[in-house]
Amino acid sequence: MTSAAVSPNPLGDFLRDRRARMDPAAFGFGGGRRRTPGLRREEVAQRANISPTWYTWLEQGRGGAPSADVLDRLAKGLMLTEPEREHLFILGLGHAPVSRYAVADEVTPRLQRVLDALPFSPAIIKTATWDVLAWNRAATVLLTDYATLPREQRNVLRLIFTSPQARHAQEDWMTVARYVVGAFRADVVRAGAGAEVTRLVEELSALSPEFAALWRENDIVGHADGRKHLRHPEHGSVELEFSVFAVDGRPDLGMLVYNPATPESADRIKAILDGRAGG
Repeated sequence: MTSAAVSPNPLGDFLRDRRARMDPAAFGFGGGRRRTPGLRREEVAQRANISPTWYTWLEQGRGGAPSADVLDRLAKGLMLTEPEREHLFILGLGHAPVSRYAVADEVTPRLQRVLDALPFSPAIIKTATWDVLAWNRAATVLLTDYATLPREQRNVLRLIFTSPQARHAQEDWMTVARYVVGAFRADVVRAGAGAEVTRLVEELSALSPEFAALWRENDIVGHADGRKHLRHPEHGSVELEFSVFAVDGRPDLGMLVYNPATPESADRIKAILDGRAGG
């Protein structure tokens, strides 16, 4: 049994492959007769604003590791997608590039259908700055009716620290608030959203002394999973487990899913949702 040999120069192979896929005419390079498809090495170097010699060495596996700046220029010159750019950095430097935060304002229909397929589990899609972009019916009934809020108010931190209703629904508000601030701080740094979060932090610090105090503590919290208790006015306490899932290819988005933590909570959630049938 044979197996494909591992390339000694995967970065060079990747660059050559992407170069061969590019149409010279689309970039204003003369057609003429070309021995191989795609752009020439010097044309890629020109588009990336780097030395043709240096680019040739990269394809040949010579000259050492390229800098992040060179890889970024190559990604732009070769018009790589974000997953391709990440792959280029892993090949060239051994790690993914520093995240570039892109503000999102909607999710795909496919992601919405994932949420809607969870009838008894409140679920939301949130950005790195904890703006809620999408939700299912269970989230509307048990968490917040986000559709009734202006877009700029659909933010988990704004709700936790400025909404009396959201505060009353938490059985241990301070524990939830401390957790949310620590997880939020970790998310914005990981996604490269530091600049985007400044205004929100300043706004919440002015509105809530409690937020300002927690923000000054500089705590960082991981939030892959956990538990929380919600207080329902008619059905009493509901205990939930939650898990956070990354959205592949979208480092700025996360899916937060709550499941009943006990059989009793499952029965209460069904009763709450049945009572709001059609609502």
